[in-house]
Amino acid sequence: MESSGCDEMQEIVIVGGGLCGLATALALHRKGVKSVVLEKSETLRSAGAAIGVLPNGWKALDQLGVASHLRTTALPLQGMRITWMDKGNEKFTPYKNIGEVRCLKRSDIVETFADALPPKTIRFGCDIVSVEMDPITSLPSLLLSNGKRIGAKVLIGCDGWRSIVASFLGLKPAKTFRTCAIRGLTSYPNSHSFPFEFVRLIVGRTAVGRLPITDKLVHWFVAVQQGTDAKFPQDTQVIKQRAMGAVSGHPADVQEMIEKCDLDSLSFAHLKYRAPWDLMFGNFREKTVTVAGDAMHVMGPFLGQGGSSGIEDAVVLGRNLAKTINGSCFDHEEALDQYIKERKMRVVKLATQSYLTALLIENRPIITKIFVVTVMAIFFRNPSAHTQYDCGLL
Repeated sequence: MESSGCDEMQEIVIVGGGLCGLATALALHRKGVKSVVLEKSETLRSAGAAIGVLPNGWKALDQLGVASHLRTTALPLQGMRITWMDKGNEKFTPYKNIGEVRCLKRSDIVETFADALPPKTIRFGCDIVSVEMDPITSLPSLLLSNGKRIGAKVLIGCDGWRSIVASFLGLKPAKTFRTCAIRGLTSYPNSHSFPFEFVRLIVGRTAVGRLPITDKLVHWFVAVQQGTDAKFPQDTQVIKQRAMGAVSGHPADVQEMIEKCDLDSLSFAHLKYRAPWDLMFGNFREKTVTVAGDAMHVMGPFLGQGGSSGIEDAVVLGRNLAKTINGSCFDHEEALDQYIKERKMRVVKLATQSYLTALLIENRPIITKIFVVTVMAIFFRNPSAHTQYDCGLL
């Protein structure tokens, strides 16, 4: 092969050291395939505080060999309880018919993934400026903000909803829901008394969610509806005050939970999504470049599948890329095509159900909601079927 203008060449480069990026590196490592993760920040990222992991997510974590350890960091949830406080209505759905559901701290997940990787797999402080195809090698190359250029035989973008790699592939930008969310964690040194349930308390257009992680730690969110062009504060004290204002009509234990929150865990942002029709018709591969996780299919949290679906991506990517190394007939492009074939309809279905659920939650015309309910009844008769998906063996 002719030499290119790259400063170094790697077999597989993963852009982004979040959940999906580290999971992909771990899946490859478990298959004996080396990769390098380029992470923009100087430390492991855990923005978003925590995520719920449903049965399909645990199947993927089992394949990565980390599920047993992560189970020690969080207690199982028994069900979901929704209370419409201004109407006095309540609905409880037990999880015993669904399977294992836990809420995990993001930092516990990313640290577990990182600890299982070989030293120097993750490179911090690597800010990607652009992606292009090398005119000599026809392989992707990355330009970093420090002027260094890194070539790759395979490039995987796990760099979130603002993905530079997704832009290179020509994917349409992520769209914005009307709903925004404040997320955080609250510690209870002497233990809390909350039931181990996913509780949603709804007052008007404001919803509060509470998910115990352990007997001393709780994840919560406050979802409110604002214009899609709204600007959000980054100062955690201001975020906390916004959350307190939003829950003024909620019970005292909810207000206390937010008052005593861990400031460093707070985030405030609009919920993003990639439209189901963009997923159906989008291009997810250009030669040996592809995307995974939020870079591919960012979706609202309405199904609780954003994190788990990215971990599923990692297992499927690892399984198929390993076939190019161990002597199977796949070349890199065939392996990526097989990955996309396996994942496309799964993520289209998740994105569609999540999008339709958002339309029901948001302040939409009644005719829209009637249409959505009809579509959901036809195509998603079992609304929890998505939790039973199995991404297969690594």
